[in-house]
Amino acid sequence: MRAVDRLPTFTKHAACRVDQANAQSQTRSTGKVISTDPPYYDNIGYADLSDFFYVWLRRSLRSTFPDLFATLAVPKAEELVATPYRYGGKDEAEAFFLDGMTRAMQRLAEQTHPSFPVTIYYAFKQSETVRRPNAGGTPALPGISTGWETFLDAVIRAGFAVTGTWPMRTERGARSIGIGANALASSIVLVCRKRPADASLATRRQFVTALKAELPAALAHLQSGNIAPVDLAQAAIGPGMAVYTRYARVLDASGKPVSVREALALINQTLDETLAEQEGDFDADSRWALAWFQEFGFGEGPYGKAEMLSKAKNTSVAGLVEAGILESRAGRVCLLRPAELDEGWDPATDGRLPVWEVVHRLIREHDARGEAATADLMVTLDAATVDAARELAYRLYTICERKKHAAEARSYNAFVQSWPEIARLARATDSPPAESGALFDS
Repeated sequence: MRAVDRLPTFTKHAACRVDQANAQSQTRSTGKVISTDPPYYDNIGYADLSDFFYVWLRRSLRSTFPDLFATLAVPKAEELVATPYRYGGKDEAEAFFLDGMTRAMQRLAEQTHPSFPVTIYYAFKQSETVRRPNAGGTPALPGISTGWETFLDAVIRAGFAVTGTWPMRTERGARSIGIGANALASSIVLVCRKRPADASLATRRQFVTALKAELPAALAHLQSGNIAPVDLAQAAIGPGMAVYTRYARVLDASGKPVSVREALALINQTLDETLAEQEGDFDADSRWALAWFQEFGFGEGPYGKAEMLSKAKNTSVAGLVEAGILESRAGRVCLLRPAELDEGWDPATDGRLPVWEVVHRLIREHDARGEAATADLMVTLDAATVDAARELAYRLYTICERKKHAAEARSYNAFVQSWPEIARLARATDSPPAESGALFDS
């Protein structure tokens, strides 16, 4: 609001003007700086919601605004959302959305000022997976949201290239859709420019190679900015699509274009590989716990399988029990939940301190006593351990999201979202240990 208050409302050269027009057909002046928040595929039908209020407003305001309230209900035919019941099915609704969004984006591409990027807000949850087959009857690629695929397809068809991503914390955690759910915490701002006319072609192999070279650094940058785990997959689309859209086309081995859907699948795959590579920063006990968690979560599993996995990870079941992260009895083992960890833990006297234990000790403290108590515990740990703990929390959230373990996913997501405040409180601690100073000085 401070910025809005200082914007000029009138100059001696021209007055400010606000117009309402259809984005697909409007012919306003060129050379504009554009920032837009388009419809989110099929997330919310605003026209249907508006009917509830419209019928009452029409009774009282029709004589004042006759043109605005000329219809019995809110007009819906031109609303750019993919609503299957309006268009005869999902495929028809998707085609309507793609066609309309492409035309709207083409208008923006023609009218934007060449010196400035176009910024587009989008917050459709990328992990909502398509289950229906692709064209031609081939199975759908896992982890691809039709909302993202269709929207990005329209942006690219309009001649835009994605040059970056700005995750912005725009959503209140207390809003009704966010209570008790892993709803998005951020909007993802796609930064776009018109793709150069002389953009080159690339093979699928060249695209994958560029992805693997560039996405890990972009992911590390996002994590260092404390992007919420629930938003990580969405935010990673920007750097990935920046690689895809820098080319005029990406061609597979048979010379056919690599579709947006396949590009998104490759971005997801590279994201998973990058997160998996971060496991190399973890100790043997934590790598065992992570592998076990992917299969059994916090449930029980057979001792024999646990012992076999421990040999592969260069640890032992007895050592994991000694570390305080595992319970073993009657031929069954299970990881201890944060609430099941014993009280009075002191990392200074813990002779075996896996990162797995650190994460869950911090989460236990965060859930039970809040951010200040978590900060008091965090300053007793060295910087490398704390950094690895945050990496592990991201990895655990991703696993829980894929496995549909909603309660655990919320816990890991909330912990990472609280990280900036915990770090601030830790910096304010009077006398943190010398070895942790480097973390909180940055």
